[in-house]
Amino acid sequence: MSENPNRPLAALQTLVRSQFFWGIVAILVLLLLNVIRDPGYLGVRVNPNTGNLSGNVIDILRAAAPILMIAVGMVLVIATSGIDLSVGSVMAVSGAVSMELLRALNGPNSVGVTIVTVLAALAVSTLLGLLNGVLVAYVGLQPFITTLVMMLAGRGLAKVITNGQNTTGKSESFSWIANGTVVGLPVIFLLAVIVVVLVALIVRRTALGLMIESIGINPQASRLAGIRPNGLLLTVYGASGLLAGIAGIFVTANTMTVDVTRTGNQMELDAILAVVIGGTSLAGGKFAIGGAAVGALLIATLDKTVVFLGVPASATPAFKATVIVVLCLLQSQRVRALFRRRRAQIQAQPDSVTAVSTEAEGVVR
Repeated sequence: MSENPNRPLAALQTLVRSQFFWGIVAILVLLLLNVIRDPGYLGVRVNPNTGNLSGNVIDILRAAAPILMIAVGMVLVIATSGIDLSVGSVMAVSGAVSMELLRALNGPNSVGVTIVTVLAALAVSTLLGLLNGVLVAYVGLQPFITTLVMMLAGRGLAKVITNGQNTTGKSESFSWIANGTVVGLPVIFLLAVIVVVLVALIVRRTALGLMIESIGINPQASRLAGIRPNGLLLTVYGASGLLAGIAGIFVTANTMTVDVTRTGNQMELDAILAVVIGGTSLAGGKFAIGGAAVGALLIATLDKTVVFLGVPASATPAFKATVIVVLCLLQSQRVRALFRRRRAQIQAQPDSVTAVSTEAEGVVR
C-alpha cells in the first residue's frame, strides 16, 4: 500500500497550528542569538570532582522551575475564566514561613526540620489559595478583585511574619532543594518536571480537566449537566496556592534568604504571559499545560538572553514586550488568516496574467 504523499505536509500543518509551536520557535531563536554572540553558549560542562553539569542551559532550567510552578497553577485558574494575581505574594509568604521556621528550629543539617518547614510553608500557601477559592466560589466576588486583595494582603502577611525584615536561614538539606543535583541535573528542575507531569496526569487522565474546561466555557450549561462549579473553583485556587508555595520554596532555597518586598515580585505577570504564550485563552475553557510549560521555559530563556546580550535595564521591559507581542501575533488566528489570504492572492496573480495574455493573443489573431 502506497503511503499518502500529503501526510508529511499535513503533519507539518498540524504542528504549526499546535499551541506550543511558536513558543518553541521563539526559544530556538533566542538561543541562536546567544550562540551567534558566543558559539560556546550551549556548551554543558561536567565537574570532574562532583559530576554535576553546569552551563547556560542548566542555568535556564534552574530559572524556569519556579515559573513552571506558578504557570501550571495559573493555567488551571484561567481555564475557569478566573485569574490569580496573588501568586507572587503567596511565594513571599511561603518563603517567609520557611526562613522563620528554619531560624526558630535551628536545624542546619536536619532533614526532619526541612520536611516540617516545607510542609508548613505549603500548608499556609494552600490555605491562602483556598481562601481565594472560597471568596470566588461561595461569596461570589470577582476573581480579579479577590486575588488583587490577596496580593496586597499576602505581601503584608509576609512582612508580619518576618517583622518587615529580610530573613536568612541555615539548612543544607533545604538549600539542596534549589542547589542540589541528581545524576548531574538540578534537583529544582527535576522536582518541577515531576509536579507538572503529576498535575497533567490528574487533569487529563480523569474527568477533572473536562469539568474545569466546561465551567470556563459555559458555567450555566455545566451546572445543568450536573457539574458543581464551587468545588472545582475551590480546587483550582487551592492548587494555585500550593504550586505558588512550591515556587516560593524554590526561590528562597536558592539564596536561603527571603526578601519580603522582592521575593515573587511581579511573578504573576510571568505566569499569565506563560499561559498566553502557551495558547490558553484568557476567556477560559480549553487549556494546555504543555503550552504553559513551554511558555515558562521561553520566559526563563528570555530573561537570561536579556542579561547575556547586555540589554540595558531601562530597555529590558520593551525588549521582552516586543518578543512576546510578536509571538502572540504569530499565534493569532486572524493574523494567520491574513497571511493565508495574501499568499493566495500572490499565487493567483500569475494565473490572472496568463489568462489576460491568452485573451490578448486571441484578439490579435
